Amino acid sequence: MIIDPKIEKYAEEFSSPQSVVLAELYRETNLKIMNPRMLSGQLQGRFLSMISHMMQPKNILEIGTYTGYSAICLSEGLQANGAIHTIEIDIELKSIAKKYFQKAGIENSVVPYFGDAMKIIPQIDVVFDLVFIDADKENYPNYYHLIINKVRKGGYIVVDNVLWSGKVVQPLKSGDKDTAGIFAFNALVQQDERVENVLLPLRDGLMLLRKI
Repeated sequence: MIIDPKIEKYAEEFSSPQSVVLAELYRETNLKIMNPRMLSGQLQGRFLSMISHMMQPKNILEIGTYTGYSAICLSEGLQANGAIHTIEIDIELKSIAKKYFQKAGIENSVVPYFGDAMKIIPQIDVVFDLVFIDADKENYPNYYHLIINKVRKGGYIVVDNVLWSGKVVQPLKSGDKDTAGIFAFNALVQQDERVENVLLPLRDGLMLLRKI
């Protein structure tokens, strides 16, 4: 996170609150799961929910389920009978995500996948209105190449951690594959004439893209 914690706290205070279910999921993730900072949290979660409500998507793809917080937020704007396809490589997170999908009442709208997203994405024969990428940073360019033709014209892509704790404005260290992946992704998007993009300094940086 690169935003002043006091500024982020103020922003949270003047944003709609997270639901009781999301608050419970946030607490349980922080108590039981390693690297809880990977969780979207209230501010980013409300942003994802707002984007979803604005778009009212029929089909959403999420790469990186983690414990399900962002999937629940994204699902809030789904059309009736819409679906969110969400991919997670860590099978050990399945039980907590499933529990909270049920608590949020969205279990029938979620299509979960567990395994390597690089192998799973090509097998999903769906045109998506909205895609959220929040997985291993090294593969961001690869994920982008895999999903860009699965997004409808006028559809949106949201990508997390594109500022990567400020490392994007520092010299790249030898062997830092994650930061190299972020560098490559940001450059790729900036040069791609198929999309319009804006990089938002929200939490650890969100890239918002519209396919044109």
